[in-house]
Order: sequence, then structure tokens, then C-alpha cells
Amino acid sequence: MAQQVHATKPANSGWVSGGIVFAGVLMLVNGILAILQGISAIAADDVWARVGAYVYKINLTGWGWILVVLGVVAVIAGVGILKGFEWARAVGIALASLSMVLQFLFLPYAPIWSIIMIAIDMFVIWALAVYHPEKYAA
Repeated sequence: MAQQVHATKPANSGWVSGGIVFAGVLMLVNGILAILQGISAIAADDVWARVGAYVYKINLTGWGWILVVLGVVAVIAGVGILKGFEWARAVGIALASLSMVLQFLFLPYAPIWSIIMIAIDMFVIWALAVYHPEKYAA
């Protein structure tokens, strides 16, 4: 009697697989929002009001261009993550890490939004880091 060995998926594969899709969508949406934020910062510096004094000061036009460029890269990475490209995971982790730092610098302009984005970036980094497609292949 031959013994059959069946490959089983880890118990958390659904959670992790769902996390990677959610991270891809978050990267895509975050990229689009960053592009829109950047355009508004480039178009009119008075759109963003500073909340109190802050050590890190940046020209809003320069900040706008940074957001537009990073937003475009984030959209490309988000699409790549959703399509399952391995390079997109590495780019996504790097972008989410950079986004965390940039959101810290953006605190005086949109404090609540920046804190929310830092939390989302943490989730994206986690989801992209723990997902290993070869472990979850059927």
C-alpha cells in the first residue's frame, strides 16, 4: 500500500494572501492620493496650512514634486504587486519605508493623515515582507 503525501498550505495562507492583495491595493490608492496631494502642493502653496512651528521645514512646491514622483512609482509598484511580480514586493517595501519617513516630515501640514498613513505603511511593509508565494502555491 503506497502512502500518499499531500502538500498542505499553512494555516495562515489565506490571511497572508489576502494581505498581499490588500497591500497592493493600498499601494495603488496611496500612489494616486500622493499624486493628487503633490499636484495640489505644486498648484498652490496656500492649500496646506502649517500646524504650529516644526523643526523640519520644506518648500511645498518641492514637496509636491516629491509626492508626484513617489506617487507614480507607488502606482506602478501597486499594479506590479497585484500582478504578482517579485520585484514589486521589494519596491513596495522600499516605498512604504520611505513613505513612513516622508509622512513624519509632513506632520505639520496634515498630522492626522500622516499618522494614519504611517500605520498603513507599517501594514504594507508587514504584508509584503511575510508573503512568500512559493510557500502558498497549490
